[in-house]
Amino acid sequence: MNLYKVGGAELNQTPLDWNNNFQNILQAINTAKDENVSILCLPELCLSGYGCEDAFYSPNTEQQSLKLLGDLLPHTKDIVISVGLPLRHKNKLYNTVALIADQKILGFVAKKHLAGNGIHYEPRWFTPWEGGEVSEIKLDQSYENTLGASTFPIGDLLFDVNGIRIGFEICEDAWVANRPGRSLYQNGVDIILNPSASHFAFDKLDVRKRFVLEGSRAYGVGYIYANLLGNESGRAIYDGGVMIALSGNLLAISKRFSFKNCKVTTATFDLDIARLAQIQSHTSNTGTSNIEVINSDFTIPQTVPEKHSPSEASWEHSKYIKEEEFGRAVALGLFDYMRKSYSKGFVVSLSGGADSSAIVTLIHLMIEMGVEDLGLEGFKEKLGYFNSLKDCNSIKEICNKVLTTAYQPTENSGDVTFNAAKSLAEAVGATFYNVNVNPMFKGYLNAIEKAIDRELTWEQDDITLQNIQARVRAPSVWMLANINGALLLSTSNRSEAAVGYATMDGDTSGGLSPIAGIDKNYLRSWLRWMEKDGLDGKWNIPALSFVNEQQPTAELRPADSKQTDEADLMPYDVLEEIEKLAIRDKKSPQECLLFVQANHPDTPRETVHQWITKFFRLWSRNQWKRERYAPSFHLDDKNLDPKTWCRFPILSGGFASELSDLK
Repeated sequence: MNLYKVGGAELNQTPLDWNNNFQNILQAINTAKDENVSILCLPELCLSGYGCEDAFYSPNTEQQSLKLLGDLLPHTKDIVISVGLPLRHKNKLYNTVALIADQKILGFVAKKHLAGNGIHYEPRWFTPWEGGEVSEIKLDQSYENTLGASTFPIGDLLFDVNGIRIGFEICEDAWVANRPGRSLYQNGVDIILNPSASHFAFDKLDVRKRFVLEGSRAYGVGYIYANLLGNESGRAIYDGGVMIALSGNLLAISKRFSFKNCKVTTATFDLDIARLAQIQSHTSNTGTSNIEVINSDFTIPQTVPEKHSPSEASWEHSKYIKEEEFGRAVALGLFDYMRKSYSKGFVVSLSGGADSSAIVTLIHLMIEMGVEDLGLEGFKEKLGYFNSLKDCNSIKEICNKVLTTAYQPTENSGDVTFNAAKSLAEAVGATFYNVNVNPMFKGYLNAIEKAIDRELTWEQDDITLQNIQARVRAPSVWMLANINGALLLSTSNRSEAAVGYATMDGDTSGGLSPIAGIDKNYLRSWLRWMEKDGLDGKWNIPALSFVNEQQPTAELRPADSKQTDEADLMPYDVLEEIEKLAIRDKKSPQECLLFVQANHPDTPRETVHQWITKFFRLWSRNQWKRERYAPSFHLDDKNLDPKTWCRFPILSGGFASELSDLK
């Protein structure tokens, strides 16, 4: 029998954090050996980190990666592993993966299809490798002692390890129509390894499952998919999710969104079954592509049969899967952002409204899920720099240290929002302060009135009076963040970002904007779900009822004005709809009007016309705000972050001609 124990590892790496990355890889190798794994696949660019950005240009990044590669070799006795790193060859930089067999580097495979859309920017740094091309990379002689040689094959390679043929599809390679698996199949491949850095997005897991299962079925192979885990470099969140399949059958799949540094998932390949599938396909192998086969005489250890019962967490098949994914992704993103920036918790200006309440809820989930995954002591150990957590004996005690909230009223604030904020903070155990900023508001008002020699009025100075109330809140919450050594979180959402419905240096203040990637309409429905149900049927927060009963309001005008966000803008569901059409789908104002009118046939055309006009005008004039937003988490293909997803000129014609032609 040809039975081989294989594994895939998900790793929580950090760009350029050489010791952390090495220790995680070493832990994965040792765990795999403890479980008698013979072939282990690690994630893409796991030595350097995937999100190194322009640091990839630095020769030091390659040099440090090669040093770590040499340090790993002594730990690879009696096992085959793949490990990713950037390599320079003929004055070009390539995204490569090394295959190591029993302490010997067999060669480097270079990625053929680079991810260059949306959040990914690989073509800025890397050159795609030409299919069928093989070369020889010559490293500095100084590497000979640590790597065992200074010259290695590089390119479109297939490795024959004593009769077991191993090939690669590196992340994006598997997402394209002409995926390398076809050429590997024509050359009799047995196992395809897919080291990936596939960021989280809603519903993306199903796409990954399809190419893993279809690749293993169509090519009659064993397929191992290994992905990054956690918030690697700031904006992108990786959900892990190792998958192992054989000839169209899923053998193992890991639970996503783990708080651990390393997880190894294993299964056993019966390669006789895979080879039988290739024999029975009756597809000719003539005209095979020019893939060079690298031979190794290392005998991969075999194993005994095992029963496979791949199971996913119950929430993966919930009808509320988007709610589940949102809570888990952002909670993990917050945890890694906090610990990797060595922040001692978070500070939130808790208004009692939906946005700030959602962030408080997400931090609560971060602690609940982190403790469940790591244990109370493990959670505290992972935040070892945060000394005040050492004596905490419960989740609420941890929350009291990790999360500081401040309700900051002016004369236009009311009891409803105060009660909502205080009730939520008490429910999760957060520290809560009531910081009255009305004296500061009045101080600025009096100073400016004296300077310009006139009274400011709501009739003449509406926006001015609203904005100064939002801005006077920023200094005190920044002070709390400084006192605690904590990270101030901005509370703006994506809908506000689209139309600039936010005060710069006011509610946009902060070092991280965790919900800027999600629209307000969805956020409100998620909070209602969290009040009643909660993730996986637990961790719900009944105190959110005080938030959910309100209509969203900035609460910056006098109470008798009955200010609401939707009265200032438009219904949030319509705003989301227009944003999706105009920004994601790139529809013109006229096309947007036709689609929105079709979806809202009972709404007067004049009203729809007003909505469309308002959206495009506000979108165009507020690009400068989006450029200044704190970093946000990427969650879907409707992101507005100009640094990673949606670029738009700061100065433009503002769709003036298109809006004048609206019919």
